[in-house]
Amino acid sequence: MIELGRGIAGHLAAAESREWLCANGLGGFASGTVAGLRTRRYHGLLVAALQPPVGRAVLVAGLEERVEYDGRTYALGTNRWADGTVAPEGHRLIERFHLEGTTPVWHYACADALIEKRIWMEPGRNTTYVRYRLLRGTGLVHLAVSPLVTYRDFHSTTHGQGWQMRVEAVEHGLRVVAFDGARGILLQAPGTTVEPGHDWYVGFRLAAEEARGLDFLDDSLRVGTFHGALEVGRSVTWVLSSEDAPAVDGESAWSRRRAHETAILLAWRKVQPTAEVPPWIDQLVLAADEFLVRRALADEPGGLSVIAGYHWFGDWGRDTMIALPGLTLATGRPEAARRILATFARFVDGGMLPNVFPDAGQAPEYNTVDAALWYVEAVRAYHAATGDDAALRELFPALEAIVRGYTAGTRYGIRVDGDGLVAAGEHGVQLTWMDAKVGDWVVTPRIGKPVEINALWYNALVAIADLARRLGRPSAAWQAMADRAAAAFSRFWNAEAGYCYDVIDGPAGHEAVLRPNQIFAVSLPASPLSADRQRLVVDRCARQLLTSYGLRSLAPGEPGYQPRYLGGPRERDGAYHQGTVWGWLLGPFALAYHRVHGDREAARAFLAPMAQHLAEYGLGSIAEVFDAEPPFSPGGCIAQAWSVAETLRAWCELAPRP
Repeated sequence: MIELGRGIAGHLAAAESREWLCANGLGGFASGTVAGLRTRRYHGLLVAALQPPVGRAVLVAGLEERVEYDGRTYALGTNRWADGTVAPEGHRLIERFHLEGTTPVWHYACADALIEKRIWMEPGRNTTYVRYRLLRGTGLVHLAVSPLVTYRDFHSTTHGQGWQMRVEAVEHGLRVVAFDGARGILLQAPGTTVEPGHDWYVGFRLAAEEARGLDFLDDSLRVGTFHGALEVGRSVTWVLSSEDAPAVDGESAWSRRRAHETAILLAWRKVQPTAEVPPWIDQLVLAADEFLVRRALADEPGGLSVIAGYHWFGDWGRDTMIALPGLTLATGRPEAARRILATFARFVDGGMLPNVFPDAGQAPEYNTVDAALWYVEAVRAYHAATGDDAALRELFPALEAIVRGYTAGTRYGIRVDGDGLVAAGEHGVQLTWMDAKVGDWVVTPRIGKPVEINALWYNALVAIADLARRLGRPSAAWQAMADRAAAAFSRFWNAEAGYCYDVIDGPAGHEAVLRPNQIFAVSLPASPLSADRQRLVVDRCARQLLTSYGLRSLAPGEPGYQPRYLGGPRERDGAYHQGTVWGWLLGPFALAYHRVHGDREAARAFLAPMAQHLAEYGLGSIAEVFDAEPPFSPGGCIAQAWSVAETLRAWCELAPRP
């Protein structure tokens, strides 16, 4: 579905703004731009998850590639240097770029020779394959490939002069040890010869980091040069790995990658709601798999979690639970859903679910008021899709612990207030999904009773009452709490404005700013709003918050509204929830629209612009955020779990019914 020609690939600005991603199911990945130019500190051919799914480190930044054909030398790579110089300019040789599943594929035209390059990762291994094949030519093509190595946390940059790594010859290639105690990096290419080396390339200029106001110069070590030859129909594969003994047969590795993605699509085809599936939805199904990662526990080696977004996020409790139905249930992978739910059940503490698992593997952080409530909804969705009473019995104690924790009161002032609604918040702490914080500045504190938290609370109580009845357990107390919360929810209605307050009972009273959070009071299965108020909410969001790619986080004209998501960390975080559009909200909006208007086709049409977006930023996936004003340029993570998941979930739920 994603195919680009010289009109994009040959123009540097267009080619470097489009990024590809390959993931390995551990949290590791390979990523770069169509141009071959690195623009982020996160770009690299081997970004390994050394403590899956975190502990991610850039080990192989790239390959310097040159080919000799008919007496001429062609450089396939593209680099931007510290002074702004671009050299070489290999992007000018790209005749075609496309995704084959999630695998990026380039065709380089060197006179009449046409060379294909493709990159993929081994599922479940910190191993990347780079395969070159000669598709057309009248003679041999000689390859000279030099790996560029580093060893750093993926949030940092390398300044390597004076850093001496150990480079050793091994079968089929080289082994690099960056320092004592470091994981060895294997660089192998059967059928080639290799000359070891040790030369620092200094001053790669990373344009995306520069635009973000961060350190933007990076160094890499050239550790040698591999020499090989191609003839028509023959391929040579480079294997880049932090594993002790990676499989070096490139053709077998490619067959395994294809089989993995074929299985994903077959599972999806078994549950797809309609025979007519557009190619962009199939592409999103493959993108969904990239977010599912192992999180092995001492007593549960098969633990599973969700990476919130690539490149820089880890697995977050809130994001995982929001994304779970779309990533797993909608795609025909209920066993993955069950494993995720069982994994997170072990982390329920004081009625709360972790907000984030830190990259370095420290104890999880519990600063979220909504992750646990989204967990209840995820369990409800899982049971609705599978009828799995055995899993429900195992998970139900976690649901009870969540409600009891909120009722008794837990961290950060989270508690059920006297009116039956959930209140939360302390000065200096961000608890809702609108969680931007710069130093001590919480941009949207939302202390009090946020509207979506109480929509989730009511939905959770209804779900637990229903699930208790399913298991033959007492349910009257849960139902009574739900009825009480529903009655009190009427306090959110701002009759003068005709929509819900965003927060009530805050330090300064009620917050009447127009934000999208109230859409969940309509889109969740159990709504505490009357039908006429549901329609008023949807229509107001449609007229003032809706864009082609999601809902604005704040309505134009409201104090603090930011039309663009640009600048350094403070500027971007200040705009993050102050107008910036969030793609994950488009799915709930479409479902809410269908609920109140009953027009399935019109509701699904709101999702259609995402089809074009898949070829504009993170290729084959959906961005985290977009500018609040046209042309709604994408920003943030190039691939965001809940953006993909909620688009898929809404598309499936809105499919025509037989």
